[in-house]
Amino acid sequence: MAKTVRLAKPDYLRRLVARALYGSAPYAWTLGMRPPADLGATPLQPWSGDSARGAQILKGNVECNGESRPANASLWDAAETSESWRATLHGFAWLADLHAIGSDPARRRGRELMAEWIHRHPGWNELTWRADVLATRVIAWIAEHDFFCASADDAFRDAYLLSLSRQIRHLFRIAPGSQRGMPRLILVKAAIYGAVALPNSAARLERAMALLDQELRRQIHPDGGHIERNPSSQLAALRALVDIRACLTAGRKEIPVTLQGAIDRMAPALRAMRHADGGLAAFNGAAGEEAWLVDAVLTQADAPGRAPDELRYTGFQRLRAGHTLIIADTGGPPPEGFDGAAHAGALAFEMDVGKERLVVNCGAHATDAGGPWALAQRATAAHSTVTMGDTNSSEIKSDGAIGRRIRHVTCSREAVNGAILVDASHDGYQAPFGMIHRRRVFLSSDGHDLRGEDSLTGRGGCDFTVRFHLHPEVSASLTGTDNAVLLRLPGGGGWRFQASSGALALAESVHLGRRDEVRRAEQIEVRGRAGENGALIKWTFKRIGDE
Repeated sequence: MAKTVRLAKPDYLRRLVARALYGSAPYAWTLGMRPPADLGATPLQPWSGDSARGAQILKGNVECNGESRPANASLWDAAETSESWRATLHGFAWLADLHAIGSDPARRRGRELMAEWIHRHPGWNELTWRADVLATRVIAWIAEHDFFCASADDAFRDAYLLSLSRQIRHLFRIAPGSQRGMPRLILVKAAIYGAVALPNSAARLERAMALLDQELRRQIHPDGGHIERNPSSQLAALRALVDIRACLTAGRKEIPVTLQGAIDRMAPALRAMRHADGGLAAFNGAAGEEAWLVDAVLTQADAPGRAPDELRYTGFQRLRAGHTLIIADTGGPPPEGFDGAAHAGALAFEMDVGKERLVVNCGAHATDAGGPWALAQRATAAHSTVTMGDTNSSEIKSDGAIGRRIRHVTCSREAVNGAILVDASHDGYQAPFGMIHRRRVFLSSDGHDLRGEDSLTGRGGCDFTVRFHLHPEVSASLTGTDNAVLLRLPGGGGWRFQASSGALALAESVHLGRRDEVRRAEQIEVRGRAGENGALIKWTFKRIGDE
């Protein structure tokens, strides 16, 4: 019998090559052995860190991803911690937390930690010099330069400048083939920071700007939406572009028209993804971003333009009438390579009443990539939409990528006398069940009446569940007489939910509305079975007192 030969995966081969090349003494020598005299230009740091976390560092503890460790020499060798924790630690973004304190002790503590890191990491390491970790650290070291190098002695400055220049040289060597999506945009940002900061880097800056132009064309849709269709990525991408513009301004470089145009498109698109309370909608991995941060990014963007009613290329609809706001996902999964965090939430929506959230999606656990929440939060059942046969509308594979996927999405919008109708469909259940899901949503002109129709057409013979996840602060109770659910918002407003067919029930749910915070919640379920003629489920949310 012939012997089976297992071929190494491309990623594994690349890692072997990287270890052999980048970890060698000759390669370390090529990164340079003499520090530059100084940095050419450094951008001002517009983003404030968390002074409470900074105070903890001064007390001897560094917190990353909700986990705290003693800030001593062994901090850099904490092998028992998770890879994501170590990546965050070695990225040094937490330097901003010390800067937020602004004191001489904070400045000195930052230098001590940086000096210890430089001593322990003179050359390439698979994790600490990984593209995303390296890019984050280069940005942090340059952005915080003016604070931490103030009053520094020559020995620290020389060690800092030498280490930074070596890291920037390596970053430019790996930049052409590294990362995709948001991580690549951060890598390009780091390259621009490095090219502006290091003296005699005109050629590097030209290369970095070419990479930026390439990514703007690849990642930013004509309507200003980011290719990952994730509101958190939208925020992060806009912030990166604002920072790049500020860095170029600090270095007295010309601002490309393509960069300014992308900022001008992205800011209104970000506004379209915001709830009335200032936070972001929970689609495709968006975490519970703080309203103040969204405000700060939009202020720094300085790009006028109200939130558009629809993002046609990106795949979102925004319905607003009276005090009611609906944000609906009317797009398919992002393209292959940009879908590593995408959710299977096609045609899901979220609903506000004033500044209170009524209907939500379950959200995303920001630091649980690959953990127990990773697949559950991405499932169709974690979204306010229709699930057929307990199957996701797009397949989420074990490696996190999208397998079988939605191929065709339709969406139309009508507005008459203040009332709005959105009609959308997707074919995600065509392959497994021979079914098409179509959702029609109508919002009355006063915002007091939301009506929906979910139609399932095709060969039938499949169970379905229509879910409406409720915000944790919403109280819900089933009525015993008219098969309805009474909903009470924390501010006292009341709504009634009813469905025309199917078995109506309340079930447990969870909500991941803020980073790493899991809250108990409830969901409305309408269960049934699609027959030979499919199924039609009509449902309404009506404000109590307007019936």
